[in-house]
Amino acid sequence: MKYAIHTLNKAFDNRVRLGVMAVLMTTDSVSFNDLKEALDLTDGNLASHVSALEKAGYVTVTKQFVGKKPNTTYTASAEGKQAFQEHLNALEKLLKGG
Repeated sequence: MKYAIHTLNKAFDNRVRLGVMAVLMTTDSVSFNDLKEALDLTDGNLASHVSALEKAGYVTVTKQFVGKKPNTTYTASAEGKQAFQEHLNALEKLLKGG
């Protein structure tokens, strides 16, 4: 029998990564600055955690220039949305005593 605790996704163990995915699940895409402000993070802290989620295939990063300013946006990938939903389902099951 597989217990709910074993089905939690380690990619979302960190509160920052959990926060990033929570924000991305509620919007199509979000800019670096908006995500940084929403989660009250430093540039480096956000960049390192988003990089880990990107490496896992859960987040897509788009970099472009708007005028002369760099603009980075993030989107949850289909795989990321599915993995996060499974993580939330496992948390729910765990809370219900599963």
